[in-house]
Amino acid sequence: MKLTQKSINDVEKKFIELSKKLKEIRQENEFNEIDLNHFQLKLTQITKELLEPSNISIRQDLHELIEKISTLTTLDLQWNIIQAVGAQHLADVLQHNTTLTTLDFQWNGIGDVGAQHLANVLKHNSTLTTLNLEHNSIGDVGAQHLANGLRHNTTLTTLDLGRNEIGAVGAQHMGDALRLNITLITLNLHHNSIGDDGAQNLADGLRYNTTLTTINLGDNKIGDVGAQHLADGLRHNTTLITLNLEDNQIGAVGAQYLADGLRHNTTLITLNLDANQIEAFGAQHLADVLKHSTTLIILNLQRNQIGDVGAQHFADVLRHNTTLTTLNLRGNEIGDVGVQYLTDELRYNTTLTTLDLQSNEFGTVALQHLADVLRHNTVISSLYSCIPCVYL
Repeated sequence: MKLTQKSINDVEKKFIELSKKLKEIRQENEFNEIDLNHFQLKLTQITKELLEPSNISIRQDLHELIEKISTLTTLDLQWNIIQAVGAQHLADVLQHNTTLTTLDFQWNGIGDVGAQHLANVLKHNSTLTTLNLEHNSIGDVGAQHLANGLRHNTTLTTLDLGRNEIGAVGAQHMGDALRLNITLITLNLHHNSIGDDGAQNLADGLRYNTTLTTINLGDNKIGDVGAQHLADGLRHNTTLITLNLEDNQIGAVGAQYLADGLRHNTTLITLNLDANQIEAFGAQHLADVLKHSTTLIILNLQRNQIGDVGAQHFADVLRHNTTLTTLNLRGNEIGDVGVQYLTDELRYNTTLTTLDLQSNEFGTVALQHLADVLRHNTVISSLYSCIPCVYL
């Protein structure tokens, strides 16, 4: 089949639809990262086989496109496999562009060389505020180039580097950049390999950063040691609002470190510890802090094996805490006893609006307790439970 520009566009549209469908499937099921990466790799390979033999000069067309559309503010080039050469053509124009504010460049295989070209954009461009480089095979060298760009940039507020190949060294460069950068608000490093050493490097940057409000470090092989470093960063940071540590290797000890950090932090609103291993002991430490916390609003402890004992600790929180509005305890091996602990204290709580207890191990007795408490509690607007699944 001879490929035309129209057929290329049709293929791209279909793959974008597949990508969206994959996200929907992931939300409804619990796939691990190996399953997802295998599926995404296959999609990428198929896309390359379709596009690479064609005569469509995507890379050169980029240069002409941007020059012609001088009023462009948003450019979405995801899933095009533009690679480093195409990134260079784009960067050459964007260095002097004065209108573009958002560039979505995910899934383009630009690598470290392409990241270097876009880093040059960050040094000279004065309008770009959002840059998405997710899934681009960027490693530590590419992260170093981008970090150097951030040192000189005064406009970028959102940088997405999720699903790349950045390790501890790359995280060190990013941490150094955070010390000096005064504009970045959101940094996504989800699904890299920064580990405990990388967490330490970023935490060092957070000590001095005064603008970052959201950082996503999910799925980065961070354990208890890394959690300790991040907790130290929380003690000194006064701007971070959202910290995502889902799908890491943080245990009860790491949860204790984070709890200690939260005692001294007055800004964090959302903490996501989904899919770690904090268990009942770690839950106790977090619960002790939440009894007196006046800032944390959303806590996600989904899939942490806290059991009935952990549920009891959070039940005590519900009696004393006056700020928490959302508590996710889905998939935590909580039985009828644990639910009873929670419902006994929900009678007195006046702030929690969302409680997720799906995928636990309780039965109809616990459902009766939940039904009874809803007769007295008029604040809860969203209660998620199962057996059978009931959504309020």
